[in-house]
Amino acid sequence: MTAASQIPSEQNNGNGNGNGQTLADHVSLDLANIVAQLRGVRQLWRDAQQRPRDIRGRELPSRESLSAIVDGLRGALFPMRLGPPDLRQESEDYYVGYTLDIALNRLLCAVSLELRYHVRHGSQALSDADARALEIVRDFGATLPQIRSLLDSDVLAAYQGDPAAHSVDEVLLSYPGIHAMINHRIAHRLYLLGVPLLARLVAEIAHGETGIDIHPGAKIGPGFFIDHGTGVVIGETAEIGRNVRLYQAVTLGAKRFATDGHGNLKKGEPRHPIIEDDVVIYAGATILGRITIGRGAAIGGNVWLTRSVAPGSRITQASTRDETVVDGAGI
Repeated sequence: MTAASQIPSEQNNGNGNGNGQTLADHVSLDLANIVAQLRGVRQLWRDAQQRPRDIRGRELPSRESLSAIVDGLRGALFPMRLGPPDLRQESEDYYVGYTLDIALNRLLCAVSLELRYHVRHGSQALSDADARALEIVRDFGATLPQIRSLLDSDVLAAYQGDPAAHSVDEVLLSYPGIHAMINHRIAHRLYLLGVPLLARLVAEIAHGETGIDIHPGAKIGPGFFIDHGTGVVIGETAEIGRNVRLYQAVTLGAKRFATDGHGNLKKGEPRHPIIEDDVVIYAGATILGRITIGRGAAIGGNVWLTRSVAPGSRITQASTRDETVVDGAGI
């Protein structure tokens, strides 16, 4: 028997060779030793992280469970567009109620897992994590009409801001920027309600699907439009006003990271830009630090900016180069 004949084909899916024999019948992989070594590595990590050894079941919710929850919420928010293909308007309310019942109960389980995790690791002092989880999910559910209204303003902004858009339905169904904003509006509310891990998972689902990276902590006003979208990055403490438009590959990031006396990063401090109302930022622009882009300003493509900009300004690569020469200090 040749070496090649010992390896199962894709047709056999690694489970056999068509004669009832498995890979283990031909090749010794020393699986017991690999499993034992992996157990040892896991335990070293858990001990270093001071993880308890008596946890049974999942300690945290999975990405798969969050993805199912978000799919349900998206359908409940836009039932006739993002719900099931055979849904009729006369059944709309029933579908929304049924779907929310499933999604919010799944969310309750996920919130409980995160809160219990925080309690075990000492970052929260909750006497009853499950009661707090129920309160969070009730508050979240109550904000769904507000989230829908914000998303309606985002869809309308995209339709009005893109001459290639033929209808609001096209925007909702196909624009990656809207896809990302649905997840962000959900994630931001979870972030504000005190479940940052769940919020981050919801945000990263959209990041993986669209290439748009919005931290759930970012505050974004109504009428927000990301055109094309791929490569956009919006940091945790960014604040964005009303009717702002970004193009692909825009970064709203941090200029530097403050540290404490021990050299550890200080977390949560404002370090990302403030973008006021009616600003347009064109493709490839990089805006860093806690600076303010004034109302009605337009930032040209590929501009690198680390200073505040007055309302109504028009900043281009040429203008920034001129300022470098005049001021002698760069941007």
